[in-house]
Amino acid sequence: MTVRRVVPNVQSSAVRESRDFYGLLGFEEVMNHGWIMTLGSPSNPAAQISFMADDKTAPVTPDLSVEVEDVDAAYEAMRESGAEIVHPLQDEEWGVRRFFVRDPNGRVVNVLGHR
Repeated sequence: MTVRRVVPNVQSSAVRESRDFYGLLGFEEVMNHGWIMTLGSPSNPAAQISFMADDKTAPVTPDLSVEVEDVDAAYEAMRESGAEIVHPLQDEEWGVRRFFVRDPNGRVVNVLGHR
């Protein structure tokens, strides 16, 4: 399994303030869909943090996102292991294929791949 990046998802109602705060540390806005905004490091594009009020297309807000090379293989591995699938594998209108799974600590992980 190849992991491309891991991004913490911070539930926040202070998105603009967070952008300004983390901007002082060198982060820049790389994505903003209104309900989710991602900041990234210009010198290390895989270093990112996302802020969201809630997840527009899923029943829960994930705690972190893991981008993998093959999301279908990751889904099958999790399903076969008996892990709790919180949100089914599906293509999202905003360009990703993803599912949510609960980790052993109770955290919800958004596993995704870009289409």
